[in-house]
Amino acid sequence: MAADQDPVGAPSAAPVVTVAGPRVPRSEEVLTPEAVSFVVGLHRAFEGRRQELLARRKARRAEIAAAGTLDFLPETAEVRAGDWKVAPAPRALQDRRVEITGPTDRKMVINALNSGAKVWLADFEDATAPTWENVVSGQVNLIDAYEGRIDFTTEAGKSYALKPAAELATVVVRPRGWHLDETHLLVDGAPVSGGLFDFGLYFFHNAARLIAKGEADPNSGPYFYLPKTESHLEARLWNEVFTHAQAALGIPHGTIRATVLIETITAAFEMDEILYELRDHAAGLNAGRWDYLFSIVKNFRDAGEHYILPDRNSVTMAAPFMAAYTRLLVQTCHKRGAHAIGGMAAFIPSRRDPEVNAAALAKVKADKDREAGNGFDGSWVAHPDLVPVARASFDAVLGERPNQKENPGPAEPVTAAQLLDIAGAGGSCTEAGLHNAVQVGVRYIEAWLRGLGAVGIFNMMEDAATAEISRSQIWQWIRNDVVLADTGEKASAELVRRLVAEELDALKVELGEAAYAGGRWAEAARLFEQVSLAEEFVDFLTLPALPLLD
Repeated sequence: MAADQDPVGAPSAAPVVTVAGPRVPRSEEVLTPEAVSFVVGLHRAFEGRRQELLARRKARRAEIAAAGTLDFLPETAEVRAGDWKVAPAPRALQDRRVEITGPTDRKMVINALNSGAKVWLADFEDATAPTWENVVSGQVNLIDAYEGRIDFTTEAGKSYALKPAAELATVVVRPRGWHLDETHLLVDGAPVSGGLFDFGLYFFHNAARLIAKGEADPNSGPYFYLPKTESHLEARLWNEVFTHAQAALGIPHGTIRATVLIETITAAFEMDEILYELRDHAAGLNAGRWDYLFSIVKNFRDAGEHYILPDRNSVTMAAPFMAAYTRLLVQTCHKRGAHAIGGMAAFIPSRRDPEVNAAALAKVKADKDREAGNGFDGSWVAHPDLVPVARASFDAVLGERPNQKENPGPAEPVTAAQLLDIAGAGGSCTEAGLHNAVQVGVRYIEAWLRGLGAVGIFNMMEDAATAEISRSQIWQWIRNDVVLADTGEKASAELVRRLVAEELDALKVELGEAAYAGGRWAEAARLFEQVSLAEEFVDFLTLPALPLLD
């Protein structure tokens, strides 16, 4: 393709399209004039509506702040009461008992596809720091995987290659959420949507390829996970994008299948409506637990002590409000013929500490046993070593069946009060929890600034969602004058700054002066304090962080 900053070839009447990113190897294979034109077409058709919906998010948040509560929408009661189902799942998405998630770097592509999981969530969102190199090379890696020409060799000489096609996981791509821009592709000086960029390039290059492969390989098709959805109107926009994209490329309507992450409290009140809007393209819903907690804090951050979340690591899926959320998800999905996919097991197995490993694996097993027993059709893991653990839990319930969509889930209805019973979680706010939030937040942001979106911290695979809950809890505790249970000290900006400074000092010792100096720790600390302590709550930490990326 033309040199960076050059307009992509287009008629003179077309808008000025500029690729403003640094050079990335093989980018010309992805950023062809035709592919970029396709993305620009999506931008011109849907950018106005995207901006309207982003503005609506702010209006909805103001309504929640004024009311101090949330309820099911009266105007969509007929949809919730109606007798309808989503389109039947394609062969590749019938059995989803174990799904693995991760970014689209070359090594992860191979390991995830080879993992033994039924599905790989190829993540351009929370597990990817959206550097230009990451988002472009990720597209290259997926094309190479489909063409069977991907391999990887480490500096130590260890080689990775794909297993036979029949043993590979089905790929489900997660583009970025509606709130994020792709600042390296500009139309008349304005950035395109990051989600439309990720979706558009992947669909343009791979839809026909996947359909052709699917004639012989049941693991192929253009499938997607949709993140950060806050309303059924945002799901409607995705449905319109899918309809437009399929028509533009001559792909039969309904070929696309999408699973929506229910990871915002507002979306939890619109599960039926979200599936209804996507019913020709819907594959299921997923319980995105960490972003869900973040969304609760964000939306009810000033609604009083009832909504104060205790230490994040103490909030399990057994908490009454989380149990209600997952119960409603299973009920809704199975009533509508869709898959219900459970939450993430983020533990990273350690071969150095057998006792810690055994205890953590027991917790993972208990979590997956609970999900399978409660009617979920599958669940997520973050590491290949957890695939057999999760699979055993679902095998025990499913046997040879691909799913349990015939299971209606627990019979009792879920109420708005149950979804909002945050105080019922119990637990406490502690300085130990505050310290952990600082540690995870600072360490994750520093890695993100270096281009890493999925980061192992204290034997847990952390991504943007856990950094968000860490910093949002700090903001909430300070604004609500929380007294820490283990020290009696009040949560304050001064205490957080002290803990940040202590963490930086500890990192210098842990890493050594040279390695510390080679990192971006000072920037990470400043950004963490900004998004944790600012007077006005920042909607997403990635928004002020984006200009700091390469």
